[in-house]
Amino acid sequence: MTSVPQPSDRLGRSVLLAYGLPGLPLAAFLLPLYVTLPAFYAVDLGLGFFAVGVVLLLARLWDVVTDPLIGSLSDRLTTRFGRRRPWLLAGAPLVMVSAGFLFLPGPGADWGGLLVWTMALYLGATMIVLPYSAWGAELSSDYDERSRIAGWREGLVVVGTLLAAGLPAVVGAERAVALEVIAWSLWIVLPVCLIIAVRFVPEHAVAPQARLAWRQGLKVLWRNGPFRRLIAAYFLNGIANGLPATLFLLYVERVLETPEWSGVLLFVYFLCGIAAIPLWLRLSRHWGKHRTWVGAMVWAAVVFAFVPLLGPGDHLWFLAVCVLTGISLGADLTLPASMQADVVDLDTLRSRQSRAGLYFALWGVATKLALALAVGIAFPVLALAGLETGQETTASPSALFVLAALYSLLPAAIKLGAVALVAGYPITAARLRRIRRLIEARAARTAWD
Repeated sequence: MTSVPQPSDRLGRSVLLAYGLPGLPLAAFLLPLYVTLPAFYAVDLGLGFFAVGVVLLLARLWDVVTDPLIGSLSDRLTTRFGRRRPWLLAGAPLVMVSAGFLFLPGPGADWGGLLVWTMALYLGATMIVLPYSAWGAELSSDYDERSRIAGWREGLVVVGTLLAAGLPAVVGAERAVALEVIAWSLWIVLPVCLIIAVRFVPEHAVAPQARLAWRQGLKVLWRNGPFRRLIAAYFLNGIANGLPATLFLLYVERVLETPEWSGVLLFVYFLCGIAAIPLWLRLSRHWGKHRTWVGAMVWAAVVFAFVPLLGPGDHLWFLAVCVLTGISLGADLTLPASMQADVVDLDTLRSRQSRAGLYFALWGVATKLALALAVGIAFPVLALAGLETGQETTASPSALFVLAALYSLLPAAIKLGAVALVAGYPITAARLRRIRRLIEARAARTAWD
């Protein structure tokens, strides 16, 4: 059985690989869930932009309710297998069943089925993703090692995303076929990756702790200024990333008029993201995580500002946009998650509890609200702008401009708001070392007593 390391130990590559593996199948179904599924139900199945936008927003609101519950329960669960690992195995069957109904809807699909199975899929994904993320935060207490752990996890997430993005080039551009392949792949790969992680990745033991009352615990959480600043910035950046993710296929089909390029463009975008991760990790060791993330967001905002200049047939210029914004993606994937682990340590110092599950639940709430707002804003606005859902309809120039602006200009402006918040983030490597020394000194006194 794998020994449990001290949380400051440097982890071997085999352990990091085993920990990161579940990210591969999770990303492979989350990408089509955010990018392909809305257009599939709105356009291919004819439910319409407005109905699909409202349904997905409602499903996300349900997801927001379940996140804090699952996060808190995973903090409190005590089993011989650990606090986090049992949740991964429990959530997998729900994910696989609901993905089957959602990705393979069959004839007569309606908004009711979309709502029910999306809610079920979100619940199963929450049962896996939140404990999985908290588990990673607890594997090390080192400022830079946490970035390394997040880099391995998110690197494999991007590999899964690349596989999903490359599907149209292999099976054709038809969305229904791509979703069917994703469903079958998920049923096979997800259980294997979860079993490997549970078997070979250690879980740091947590000493029994006195529990704060809920009200007192929330007070401590709210007084965590770095967390408030970080989660607000992450929420804004999530909206900024969610809008182009939601509208990508529509932009390529309606504005560039080159739908056959969608798979290649997505593949290049995510390939550049994974290739840039080592660069951002290296820069963060010299500049600090928050300064590096600020630079990446400014970079992406500047590039997005040029997108409205593109039109039909400009897919090669848009390929350059995908390369440049893909590079910034590497920072979005790794640095905020590593910073989140640091603010959890500040909470541990103040609350005397290890509440990573609750913090990552709130992190998940911000992520999901951002994505819900991206769909809930974009699709109704497109409907009001007169963008039709029929495959053969011709959109007006004003509707296409609204689509391009929602895809690029609005995200660029929102990213600059996130930059303003992150610029004042106070937890540096030196401050984290002081926080860890205080936590460890208190733990030593408690053990002595």
